[in-house]
Amino acid sequence: MALSIKHDEADRMARELAKLTGESLTQAIVVALRERLQRQRAKKDNRPLHEQIMEIGRRFSARPVLDDRTDDEILGYDEHGLPS
Repeated sequence: MALSIKHDEADRMARELAKLTGESLTQAIVVALRERLQRQRAKKDNRPLHEQIMEIGRRFSARPVLDDRTDDEILGYDEHGLPS
């Protein structure tokens, strides 16, 4: 499917974005549109903030545990709270 946009500023911005990101012109446009769509869709989420936060917590909790060490073990603290 083809998309033809005849707008000098749009062309300039798309090319600048592609150059800055190292993406192809098409990829830069697709990513920009995807990100804007996500932001717009998020604005339409009319749930109360606490419900949105709870949903984030549920999604986070569903992720697998990749490292079963305690937080202190990961950070390198001993039983006295000092770096080991």
